[in-house]
Amino acid sequence: MIDHVSIPVKDLEASVAAYERILSPLHYTPLVERSDTVGFGNSHPEFWLNARPEMSEAAPDDSGYHVCLRAPDEAAVVEFHTIALEFGCRSAGAPGMRPAADTTYFSAFIYDLDGNKVEAASSPRKIY
Repeated sequence: MIDHVSIPVKDLEASVAAYERILSPLHYTPLVERSDTVGFGNSHPEFWLNARPEMSEAAPDDSGYHVCLRAPDEAAVVEFHTIALEFGCRSAGAPGMRPAADTTYFSAFIYDLDGNKVEAASSPRKIY
């Protein structure tokens, strides 16, 4: 089981302000705030933003990585995506059903302002 993940951000203050709103439908709030990192979560910090002011460019779209955060329901997934786009993030996959190995699930993907690919997903549904 994974305990937490972290992503690099060029401007920590701006990213925290954006993610406070973007993650609000998932009930994630800042739980730990330090000078160079902020941890978001429900009961413990699961999703960390790490200041990397020296980053010269955003992560490439084809980097091959993404982070998926659990959403309480499909409406929260839609709201996550909508808010992210309002903050200038790019869509990496509109809200909708996604196939998995033995389930389907409802999710949406964004690229944040630093190119990090973040997904919000509702609970899977068995398809067999």
